[in-house]
Amino acid sequence: METQLDPMKDDLPLMANTSYMLVKHYILDLDVDFKSKVIEGIIVLFFETGSGYRKTSSTGKEDCQLQFDETCKMRASELCHIPVTNVSACSSKTEHNDFAVCGKGEEDTSDKNGNHSNEEQASGISSSKDCCDIENHGNKDFLLVLDCCDLSVLKVEEVDVAAVSGIEKFTRSAKLTDVSKELENLRNQIVHELVTLPADRWKEQLYYFTRCSQAPGCGELLFTTGTWSLEIRKSGIQTPTDFPHAIRIWYKTTPEGRSVTWTTDQNGRPCVYTMGSPINNRALFPCQEPPIALSTWQASVRTAAGFVVLMSGENSAEPVQLREGVLSWYYYVTMPMPASTFTIAVGCWQEVKQQSFTAAVQTNIEFSLPSSQADFRWHEENCGHVEYPCRFQNPAARLQAVIPYRVFAPWCLMESCKENLLQLIPQCLSAAYITLGTHPFSRLDVLIVPSNFSSLGMASPHIIFLSQSVLPGGSHLCGTRLCHEIAHAWFGLAIGARDWTEEWLSEGFATFLEDIFWARAQQQLSHDEVAGQQELKALLRWRRLRDEVQNSEEELQVLRPKKESTGELTESGASVIKHGLKAEKIFMQVHYLKGYFLLRSLARTVGEASYLASLRKFVHKFHGQLVLSQDFLCMLLEDIPEQKESGLTVESIFQNWLDTSGIPKPLLEEGETWKECQLVQQVSGEVAKWIQTNQRIRKSGKKKRKQDEVVFQKLLPDQLVLLLEFLLEEKTLCPRILQCLEKTYQLREQDAEVRHRWCELVVKHKYVPGYGDVEKFLREDQAMGVYLYGELMVNEDVKQQELAHKCFAAAREHMDASSAKVVAEMLF
Repeated sequence: METQLDPMKDDLPLMANTSYMLVKHYILDLDVDFKSKVIEGIIVLFFETGSGYRKTSSTGKEDCQLQFDETCKMRASELCHIPVTNVSACSSKTEHNDFAVCGKGEEDTSDKNGNHSNEEQASGISSSKDCCDIENHGNKDFLLVLDCCDLSVLKVEEVDVAAVSGIEKFTRSAKLTDVSKELENLRNQIVHELVTLPADRWKEQLYYFTRCSQAPGCGELLFTTGTWSLEIRKSGIQTPTDFPHAIRIWYKTTPEGRSVTWTTDQNGRPCVYTMGSPINNRALFPCQEPPIALSTWQASVRTAAGFVVLMSGENSAEPVQLREGVLSWYYYVTMPMPASTFTIAVGCWQEVKQQSFTAAVQTNIEFSLPSSQADFRWHEENCGHVEYPCRFQNPAARLQAVIPYRVFAPWCLMESCKENLLQLIPQCLSAAYITLGTHPFSRLDVLIVPSNFSSLGMASPHIIFLSQSVLPGGSHLCGTRLCHEIAHAWFGLAIGARDWTEEWLSEGFATFLEDIFWARAQQQLSHDEVAGQQELKALLRWRRLRDEVQNSEEELQVLRPKKESTGELTESGASVIKHGLKAEKIFMQVHYLKGYFLLRSLARTVGEASYLASLRKFVHKFHGQLVLSQDFLCMLLEDIPEQKESGLTVESIFQNWLDTSGIPKPLLEEGETWKECQLVQQVSGEVAKWIQTNQRIRKSGKKKRKQDEVVFQKLLPDQLVLLLEFLLEEKTLCPRILQCLEKTYQLREQDAEVRHRWCELVVKHKYVPGYGDVEKFLREDQAMGVYLYGELMVNEDVKQQELAHKCFAAAREHMDASSAKVVAEMLF
């Protein structure tokens, strides 16, 4: 018996056997019920036979079967596997009451959700029985494995797509053979024809997907739910080719499911949203999680009137009233994406209407940037991805500097959004367009999510979630974070990591491009001002990386933890995401920071102009595809062959940057250079003034002597962050200095990055008048406040510990699960 993976501690298993069957399209039909905190409905999945098992001809059937049988034997010896429960698969017929009645002669070992809970059902990559289930008769049934967790599956059935009126056109293909005229094979051939329609017939394709999803069932399928998976089989079907390629699943989520969070918005109204869970979307719908399972989707979501449904979809959905008090929202996506990128948010959001001047800005930008498309020669080449309606091949899309956008927020934050966010979006979008060219997605919604969101932002296709923490304190933090999330449209979404352990390919690129975009969005800055800001930012990131390396596990600091085996899968297509479930990992920035410094180093070596040209080339070559680190590095080094002579190779980059923990050696040599930056020197001068003033006050004691007035310079937000970090290194600062510091820079009105450092100063020096600022920060800036709890506890000060417990008690119910776990470990 295998040991169960701890669902809150260890690696994340991707169970789906994508090598045998690959989902190509999902149709979701869901009801959102805020009273029960459940999303319930139906999902229909359309499959193609996977690359690991594809019957090339009717005469090759025996060979394929032998290959499949051999695979089954091989998988029994794979490293990470589980024995399948003794109980054979349960019939979905018995699942309507959430209880499973198992096969004849077997005891009912299901729990209240109809999931088998006998102790031999463990987590991990499944054994050979996951793809071949041996019945009493000795026949081997093919077993379809989907990623699934925290779901109650009620029923699974095959869909009779052949019953759809007008579907005959998909049975007249010359590809059909005599064998495929059998009804079951005919259904699979219809699905094959449908999922392989050319891109210019996408509207027809979506129409028939919808019609097929509404077709009658033609037989219930047997299924079993485990900790991490849903396993489905059809009695007597022994190969993926013959397994139904269109299946319908009735299911419902559980209130405690980890893919969505049920909470209240800043106005106290109920809402639910996908918050970027470490387990992705498998607790929202049964799916194939591995990145290779690129799919399209359609979704209809019904909810009570008054709620707005936002989703990762190409269309800006308008609600349709089904009956009094119930609205339906419909979205679709035609660009194949991993199921993990599916995003939904349902709440009483209000649209922040655009100002009239914004439209004028958008028009001007669109006609003033022809130079950004100097790389048209790449557009003229065929795309390297599977066929879909690609914007890179659309002449109108290629000239669109600012895609249509909307902003949503709870009504109490609408004015804050109008002040900065609304006008920043077109500036940041156009800056991204200048840098990288064609926007991969046709539109953008930006939503201010509830205060329990554990990050400052999250990007998904067509929608960005932003924390309320980015709104106060001017445009700097809001603009830089917006640029970071916009960059993910190219790096992380249009181009995805083939192996999720290489998250630097997403976060490192977005962090690097955030600076480029933001510099261009500000427009009025000189070259020297841009360079100064970026050097200052580099120093702040270097300090953050240094601190993180000193205070985290070494194995979590490696950007390519699987090294040479990165991207490798088991025979079935299943894999494991190393450290994917470690709660503390969600707060680590090593992938952002080391990735950023690698790209920055390469840009300085190559020259920024040439480097950005290489990035555009990479985007045009690999959009719509999955990549590994070497795909980018090889292409870049091919463009600069002279660098190979200086020893810059893919292998040396792996060795120095990606495959080792700690601070990379090339970066250690660069650490002192940033201190020469004028903006940094200005901060150092201000720090010296504060230290001298502090010393004078301490020497004068309580005597109120007239002091010479010290004049402090106005500082940029990032300069303020550095100033406070330098002052945090001082052993003691007297209360008068802290009071003066807050008043001089109006720290309570600054952005969240600055206020976070201010709170650290308050805690370190037990500055009681600032405890209200700490409490407010922990309540309203949950995306950044987690480690403040630890600082409150470490001083062993009664008042501070009481404050920590008070704030946690107030926030815990709605706090993100990973955040709550980390904080609880600090407090108890």
